[in-house]
Amino acid sequence: MLSLGLISSSVTLLVLGGLVWARKRRALRKQNAELAVIEGFIRRDATPSFVANADGQIRSANPAAHQQFEIDGFNTLAGVLKSSVANPGGILFRLQSRAVASGAAQEDIFTRAGHLRLCVHVVAEDAYVWRVDQLGERAPPRAAQEGQHLPMVMIGRSDAILFMNDAARRLIGSRVKGLDRLFNALPVVPGVPTDLITSDGPQRVLVAEVTAGAGRRALYFLPVPEQAVSEQGWQAFEDLPVPLIKVAPDGKVKTFNRMAANLVGVALEDNVHLSNLMEGLGRSIADWINDTLAFRKVQKSEFLRLKRTDREVFVQVVLSHVMDEGEPSLVAVLHDATELKTLEAQFVQSQKMQAIGQLAGGVAHDFNNLLTAISGHCDLLLLRRDQSDPDYGDLIQINQNANRAASLVGQLLAFSRKQTLRLETIDMRDTLADLTHLLNRLVGEKITLTLTHDPVLKPVRADKRQLEQVLMNLVVNARDSMPAGGEIRVTTEYIELKEPLDRDRASVPPGQYVTVQVSDDGAGIAPDKLQKVFEPFYTTKRTGEGTGLGLSTAYGIIKQSNGYIFVDSVVDKGTTFILYLPVYVTQPAKTQKVPDKVMATPPQSEEGVILLVEDEAPVRAFASRALRLRGYTVLEADSAEAALKTLEDQSLSIDVFVTDVVMPGMNGPSWVREALKIRPDVRVVFVSGYAEDSFGEEQTRIPNSVFLPKPFSLSDLTETVQSQLH
Repeated sequence: MLSLGLISSSVTLLVLGGLVWARKRRALRKQNAELAVIEGFIRRDATPSFVANADGQIRSANPAAHQQFEIDGFNTLAGVLKSSVANPGGILFRLQSRAVASGAAQEDIFTRAGHLRLCVHVVAEDAYVWRVDQLGERAPPRAAQEGQHLPMVMIGRSDAILFMNDAARRLIGSRVKGLDRLFNALPVVPGVPTDLITSDGPQRVLVAEVTAGAGRRALYFLPVPEQAVSEQGWQAFEDLPVPLIKVAPDGKVKTFNRMAANLVGVALEDNVHLSNLMEGLGRSIADWINDTLAFRKVQKSEFLRLKRTDREVFVQVVLSHVMDEGEPSLVAVLHDATELKTLEAQFVQSQKMQAIGQLAGGVAHDFNNLLTAISGHCDLLLLRRDQSDPDYGDLIQINQNANRAASLVGQLLAFSRKQTLRLETIDMRDTLADLTHLLNRLVGEKITLTLTHDPVLKPVRADKRQLEQVLMNLVVNARDSMPAGGEIRVTTEYIELKEPLDRDRASVPPGQYVTVQVSDDGAGIAPDKLQKVFEPFYTTKRTGEGTGLGLSTAYGIIKQSNGYIFVDSVVDKGTTFILYLPVYVTQPAKTQKVPDKVMATPPQSEEGVILLVEDEAPVRAFASRALRLRGYTVLEADSAEAALKTLEDQSLSIDVFVTDVVMPGMNGPSWVREALKIRPDVRVVFVSGYAEDSFGEEQTRIPNSVFLPKPFSLSDLTETVQSQLH
C-alpha cells in the first residue's frame, strides 16, 4: 500500500510539472510572438530603437540604430551609448526604474553632439523597447562655447574652472581645474595683456570677461594686438561678446563692434571723438591717449561715465596700443561697470550720511549744554523781575529765542535719530483733525486740502508733536510745488503685509501698518534728484526759501519711530510721500496731554541733599542755584571721579543723584552703579543732551532712575527732583 501511494504521488507531481512547463512554454511562445511583432514594427521606424531585457542585454535593434550607432562588438545598450552619452549606465537604470513604476519614461540629454531624447516602454515581463531620438544640433549659448574658435573658460565663484571649450583645451594643452593653474598673478584684469600658462610655455593673451550669471564668469583669450591688425582680423572681432572700439591717434573712432554699439548707444559712430562719448577721467582724454601711444603710462583700466541721455552707464576702459596698416592706433576694451559704481556710490553715500549724523548729534549735544545755561540763567533773572521791570521784555525775548534755538537743535537730533521721543498712543484721524485748521492756514486760499480716512484705522505709537511736524513739513513742500494752486490729498489707510515689501533699498517686514499718503499735483521731482531728497541740506528750492533740513528731519523722526517713508514722483504730474507706521498692537492707553511749559514761579522751600555731577561749569552753576533756591542742600562735582571721592565720607546722607550722562572719564551710569553698591536707596536723575534711548538699556538696569533731556528749564529741573524725593 505504501509503495502504491508513493507511485501515485510521483505521477501527480510529474503531471503538475508538465502542466506548468507547458503553460510557461505557451507564455514564452506568446511573448516571443509579441516581441516579434514589436521588432517588426520598430524595424520600419526611422528612429534608432532597441529591444533589451532587464539587464540591458540587446535582443534586437532596427536598421536606424545600426546606422546611427556602432552596435557590433557591444551586447548591452550601455555599451552602445557610451560613445554618445556620459555615464549611460546610470541614466538607463534611472529611466528603467521609472518605467517599471509607470509603464514608460523619457529624459532629454544634452551632449556635445546634440540633443537626445531617450524613451523606454515596458512591453513584457523582461523586455523593454528603447528609442533614441536625435532632436537636432545644440545651439551654442551666447557667442562662444563648443565649436567656437575663440578659447573660453567658465569660472565659478571660487575661481574653479567649470568648463573649457575645445579651443581653450588646444591652446592650454590640458584640462585644468583652477584659475591659479592658468595665471601666475591673480586677480586677472580684463583688457590687460597677461601671460597664460600653457603646456608650451607662457603665452601672451588679452583677457576679456563676460558675466554669465549665478556668480559665474566667462573668460575669453584674445590675441594681443601688438602687431598689425588687418581688416580681416578686425572682422573676426565683430562677433566677440566684448565691446571693442578702434581709436585713431587723434582720439576719433575708426570702427567698433556690435557689443560696443549696444553699450555706448546711438552716439557711437565713425569719426566721433572719444571725449564726446565718455567723461569723468579727471584729465583730458587726449592726454590719456598720448600717454598710451608713447608708452609713458603703465597699462591700467580707467572708470568713465558714458554720455548717454537715456540712462546712467559707467564703463571700465583699457586702452591697448596696436599697429594698423603700419600706423599706430588704439583698441579700447570696454566693460560695463554700472552695477559696481552704483554699489560704490551707495556705500559712499551711507558713509557720508553716517558721518553727518554723528556730527549733527555731537553739535546738538554741545548746543543743548549752552542752551541749558542760557535759558536757565534767564529763568533765574525772571524770578527777580516782574512785568513792570524795564528788563522784563528783554529777558522774555532771550527766553523765547532760546526755545527757538532748542527747536532747531531738535531738528538736528531728529535727523541724526538721537532725539528723545515722548511716545504715546495716537489715532491718526484725531491727530489730523487737530491739525486741519493749522494746515488750511499753511496751504493758503489757492490750494484745496482734502483728508480721507480709513474707517477701520488702528492706533500707532509715536511722538505726537514730532509726527505733526512731519505732516506739516510734507504739506508745506506740497504747497510750494504748486505755486499756481491745486489740490493736496492726505489719505490714511490700514494695511496688512503678508510678505516683506522691498523697495528703495529698504525692506518693510510683514505686519499691520497705518499708511499716510501726502500727494500733490505739482511739478514733481526729477529721477536723478529723487534719491537725494532725504539728504540734509539738499533742497530744490531757490536760495533763501528752504534749509534742506525738512525732509531729512522727517526721515529721522519716522525711522526713530520704527516706521518707513518712501517717495514716488513723476515730473509735471506730482509727488506722493508714503509713511508706514506700525500698528500699536497692545490695548491703547488713554492719551495724556503733555502740559505746556509755564514761566518759572517763585520756588517753594524743600528739604533734601542733592549730589550734582556735571562737567559743564555753566550748566552746573545754573542747576546748583536753582536747587538751592528751592531749599535743597547741593553738593557739586565736576566729574564722576570727584563724585565718588565725595561719597567716601560715610557721614554724608544723599537723597538724589543728579548727573550728566556723557562726561570725560567715567560716564554717568557707570559711576552711579558703583555708588549704589554702598548707597542702594539713593534715587537718580540722569540729564543729557543726547536722546534717552542712546543709553536706555543701561538706565533700565539702574533702579529708581529717571531721565531729563537738555535743554531743561528751572521748573523742569526742580519738579523732576521733587518727584524723585516724593
